Amino acid sequence: MVMPSMEVENSSQAEEIKLRANEAFKAHKYSQAIDLYTQAIELNSQNAVYWANRALAHTKLEEYGSAIQDASKAVEIDPKYSKGYYRRGAAYLAMGKFKEALKDFQQVKKICPNDPDASKKLKECEKAVMKLKFEEAISVPNSERHSVADSIDFRSIGTVNLDVEPQYSGARIEGDVVTLDFVKRMMDDFRNQKCLHKRYAYQIVLQTREMLRALPSLVDINVPNNSHFTVCGDVHGQFYDLLNIFDLNGLPSEENPYLFNGDFVDRGSFSLEVILTLFAFKCMCPSLVDLLKKSSAIYLARGNHESKSMNKIYGFEGEVRSKLSETFVELFAEVFCCLPLAHVINEKIFVVHGGLFSVDGVKLSDIRAIDRFCEPPEEGLMCELLWSDPQPYTGRGPSKRGVGLSFGVDVTKRFLQENNLDLVVRSHEVKDEGYEIEHDGKLITVFSAPNYCDQMGNKGAFIRFEAPDLKPNIVTFSAVPHPDVKPMAYANNFLRMFS
Repeated sequence: MVMPSMEVENSSQAEEIKLRANEAFKAHKYSQAIDLYTQAIELNSQNAVYWANRALAHTKLEEYGSAIQDASKAVEIDPKYSKGYYRRGAAYLAMGKFKEALKDFQQVKKICPNDPDASKKLKECEKAVMKLKFEEAISVPNSERHSVADSIDFRSIGTVNLDVEPQYSGARIEGDVVTLDFVKRMMDDFRNQKCLHKRYAYQIVLQTREMLRALPSLVDINVPNNSHFTVCGDVHGQFYDLLNIFDLNGLPSEENPYLFNGDFVDRGSFSLEVILTLFAFKCMCPSLVDLLKKSSAIYLARGNHESKSMNKIYGFEGEVRSKLSETFVELFAEVFCCLPLAHVINEKIFVVHGGLFSVDGVKLSDIRAIDRFCEPPEEGLMCELLWSDPQPYTGRGPSKRGVGLSFGVDVTKRFLQENNLDLVVRSHEVKDEGYEIEHDGKLITVFSAPNYCDQMGNKGAFIRFEAPDLKPNIVTFSAVPHPDVKPMAYANNFLRMFS
């Protein structure tokens, strides 16, 4: 059968555009690659390669829901196209859906029985599913679980007379008070890749837990007139970039307060150094009385990566196990469940890691009422606060991540009006310039991990607000060098195969 000339021309144009998309992908310009693959698909929607390639670009941007949709379309067009199953399996894997991933890798093996790479990945996936089934079999119901934090007395850790070993030469906390001198010494030790003694790590984490437990799920922040306040986005274990933020903007103090808006850990391989530094600054708050008076050097919000499921896949769990112990893995999981979900600055700026909601009419009082002391659920207000993303058009749509939703400018404006607020600040997404202003200026995304995962080439950013007008002053910065430890060095073995 001879193809009509228009179809031949469209197919030829589509191939040219695909080649340009491939070049953009190689240059790590994944959003541009997606746009170009989309153009190719519009010209020839029956080419499975275009859909599978766009799926891979979505995966690079952590848009796993969109990746699954595109890969599914690829195998619908060509049921024997192994890369379609491969890409869908990789996206399921990144979401922690090992059983779904296993089905796709079984299909890859069936189509390519002699491919050693397919065999290797199938074997690793089978091991992951077996481990998951074992963990489910031995898991204890939440109602019967005992707090690991309640079983630890950090004062009893050490040698005879409860002292830290004499040969330990690192930072020390004298008594129960975490001081600025200690935090500076600890950061210097971390900069030089030295470890903190477990006794002090326990003290920092346990004291932070007590402070966080006392806070509501929505924290009100008061910034006095003629004072400033800094909001940072995702840091993702990039400790040396965190130090650079402090070099640029000063250390946290009551006169120079910060809010770190979630996703402190995972992907970057210095996540432990990041979280202990942030927690140590939190411990410097003199007392719970001061904490509840809306005055603190540092505020911390939960992100979607402050969760067991993410930490198990993306590196934090493996890093903590390697640098500290299994007990600390459980302890951090408990403390992450104590992190507040959102903040409001001077009753005008709503700050949250992810975004807004699948229903209208959500009030700040509804957020305050959330029982946050748990692992994030897969739906509902808490899930949406941690996972949702803005979209450029009105209304609501499915999440490109496969969790939460996408919400439009009308959703943002209604939420602000109903709660007498002026602005939404959120994080959760890589932005080329470190930030993006959307929804007619009513929503700002801020992301503070430059050159994310050592490959995205993006800038980082933070926002300084000056009271009383609270006009956002956005500061951008580039990545700084770090020791030769690759991102995802402690991540799930299977996931590293795809990184």
